[in-house]
Amino acid sequence: MLSNSRRILRLGIPAALLLSGGALAAPAAAAEPSPSGASAHSCSLTEGTLTATAAPTSERNERFADYGDSGVGWTGGDSTYSLELADGRQAWFFSDTFLGPVEADGSRPTTAPFLNNSIVVDDGSSLETVTGGTPDAPASIVGPTGEGPTGEARWHWFGDPERTRRGDVHVPLLQFEKFGPGPWDFRWSANRLAVLDGDTLELERIRELPSSTGINWGAWTMTEGSKTYVYGIADVEGVRSAFVARVTGNAGLAGNWKFWDGKRWSPREADAVPVASHVANEFSVARFEDGYLLVTADTTVPFDTRVVAQTSCSLTGGFAVATELYRMPETGLWGSYGDEDVYGYNAHEHPQLRDGNTLLVTHNVNTFDNVHDIFDDVTIYRPRFWEVELALD
Repeated sequence: MLSNSRRILRLGIPAALLLSGGALAAPAAAAEPSPSGASAHSCSLTEGTLTATAAPTSERNERFADYGDSGVGWTGGDSTYSLELADGRQAWFFSDTFLGPVEADGSRPTTAPFLNNSIVVDDGSSLETVTGGTPDAPASIVGPTGEGPTGEARWHWFGDPERTRRGDVHVPLLQFEKFGPGPWDFRWSANRLAVLDGDTLELERIRELPSSTGINWGAWTMTEGSKTYVYGIADVEGVRSAFVARVTGNAGLAGNWKFWDGKRWSPREADAVPVASHVANEFSVARFEDGYLLVTADTTVPFDTRVVAQTSCSLTGGFAVATELYRMPETGLWGSYGDEDVYGYNAHEHPQLRDGNTLLVTHNVNTFDNVHDIFDDVTIYRPRFWEVELALD
């Protein structure tokens, strides 16, 4: 992510700079038992050998590159969550976003509009950028709200969206704020929820989400039957870890939240315990074979290039690394840009676009040099699309 001033990298950096560090309490006893099928059991996914064959998918990479290079709307961004809308269109949800124009030499002017969130909608024949504001003065879909400790407005980045049974779109939000004058003096301050019109994707309202522990909820969402599961992240003794909550009711992500405490679903957010470790700020969880597949950029080593699959028999974990899917080729001096400042991060799958055992996976690309690189080359700050074929033996 970039800052409101277009100069500070935020996501993809060490977790200590991102997470609030809220204390996590020990599990409490009074909690709802796990539903049938959610407890740990054996499955072929974890007992077998998972192998992967991966390659960039030129069609999607070229399509987004051509659209970004046109300079008519979105020219780059990160997060790259996706959602199929009710009418079949694919919506791609981005956090920090640059808009056009793009110069003939492939650079962007330093005056290019910069937003904290946007959506690119694919109707099958063309791409279109959705923002807030007006065509002459575009703004973030979810704009700044209130003042942080320094007097600057708080901003919002998108989490993984869900379409509700009512037809609207719920998007988890991470709210951040500045707390000092330094470039790294920012922090997460709350989890919130954006409710968007299911057709136009215009913002209808903002609601509050659980925020008492410092867990950043919304890294991934997954609906199974009448329940939606929301994954979040927090550091546990310096290790980026995943947590999961369950939301029930007819109000989408604004429904009744309970938190996995290692044995049961508890009503107390403080009871939440990790279900996976060494995940990135963004990842995905989806059914695969008779278990669950978690796709993430590996964070065992800072700025590692590996994208891995973790597997579990249950959506509540515990997840363990099963195989390497591919390596992000852009990172570092020996990467495709030949630039030590460039890196890849935040890989995840798009399960609704899976073709049999072939996954569509994206990762983001960014640079530590927000003064030059990000403006000199528009291709850096864009997602990369990969097809990953899995085999289980």
